[in-house]
Amino acid sequence: MAKDSQFSGGKSHLEMGLQEGRAVLQLEDENLVNSKHNDRRTFSMDATPQISVFDADTDDVSCKCVWNNILRQMQIVLFTKKLNLLIPCGPLAMLVDKLTDHHGWIFFLSLLGIIPLAERLGWATEQLAFYTGPTVGGLLNATFGNATELIISMYALRRGMIRVVQQSLLGSILSNTLLVLGCAFFGGGLVHSSKDQLFDKGNAVMNSGLLLMAVMGLLFPAVLHFTHTELHFGKSELALSRFSSCVMLVAYGAYLFYQLTSQNSLYMPISEEEGENDGIPDEEEAPEISKWGSIIWLLIMTLWIAVLSEYLVNAIEGASIAMSIPVSFISVILLPIVGNAAEHAGAVMFACKDKLDISLGVAIGSSTQIAMFGIPFCVVVGWIMGRPMDLNFQLFETATLFMSVLVVAFMLQDGTSNYFKGLMLLLCYLIVAASFFVHIDPEAIQDKPKKP
Repeated sequence: MAKDSQFSGGKSHLEMGLQEGRAVLQLEDENLVNSKHNDRRTFSMDATPQISVFDADTDDVSCKCVWNNILRQMQIVLFTKKLNLLIPCGPLAMLVDKLTDHHGWIFFLSLLGIIPLAERLGWATEQLAFYTGPTVGGLLNATFGNATELIISMYALRRGMIRVVQQSLLGSILSNTLLVLGCAFFGGGLVHSSKDQLFDKGNAVMNSGLLLMAVMGLLFPAVLHFTHTELHFGKSELALSRFSSCVMLVAYGAYLFYQLTSQNSLYMPISEEEGENDGIPDEEEAPEISKWGSIIWLLIMTLWIAVLSEYLVNAIEGASIAMSIPVSFISVILLPIVGNAAEHAGAVMFACKDKLDISLGVAIGSSTQIAMFGIPFCVVVGWIMGRPMDLNFQLFETATLFMSVLVVAFMLQDGTSNYFKGLMLLLCYLIVAASFFVHIDPEAIQDKPKKP
């Protein structure tokens, strides 16, 4: 019993000690909380005037970030390509036009000034396609891919230079099918000389069929004109051209719908194929500028090309006389090379990377776009403007286009490519260029430029 009482007494003393310890700890905790609360209130009262200073610094930092972003985008757009060294040629052409009447220099400088702008226009379209996805990106490429040729054609059409419009659009088809595709096949064949490069035969044959359909649309008005079998002389040819143009626009719209919705689209497999082959996406395939930056630069390049195109078109006649070069050679050979600068570089680059499907989508797709959309669109616009723009491209031009499309169709028939095929296409283009250099266009004499 004595032991139990001693044990219980010791236990009670221990419990009392623990209770006193808890009370002390609780008191210290309350003091610590109160001190922290007072410190927070004091800090908040003291920090009140400092918040506005921090906000002001934030505004300065945000403005500085926006300005730095603008400078960075300007540096990427204007100073990353050596080709951009030709951009000052545009303002120089405007200055020469104001001070002198040397149409040869005005034409030459305008031509050089448009080359980097056409390349940058295609680049801005590709940047915007990163944000819109492959489907809308393909539609954007279809819209802006040949914007340079269409802008030049609109200015020439407004001045009544119908033959310049016809020949420049014809030259764009010839340049894409023979020169651009030939360089792509030749360059890719040299890099991969140990094998034949492969591409999607189905898409190539379908594009060839559309090109042959466009040739048919251009052939019938020319045959009707030269056989003198019009029902109403001078009217049936123009009416047939306008009807055929509407049909071709419908066909091109159906073609775009098919390409953008089909699993065999020219646009969808590009990203998929690159992802499968590379595994890790390349750094160069990431967007370099923002979405709104792409839109703004797209508008800036389009407007600048439109301004230079007016000087270019106005100087064509004078440049032909000053340089002793036929207008047909300028329209069919020189102007399309400028407009196709971006396609030319892109097609060769992708062919060297063994991505011939993309090269064909650039070269043959661009030719199909001009043949099935650009030419009919100009006919419809001329109809609205009261200009007698038709599909009669004259016998020499129509025969040249027909033979070129046939050559390309046979080259694409087996779905393979090598450097010899590219060399054949390039030699065919040299023959075409030489033909137009010695060709006299009788219709150009009657096609005088008119003031709007």
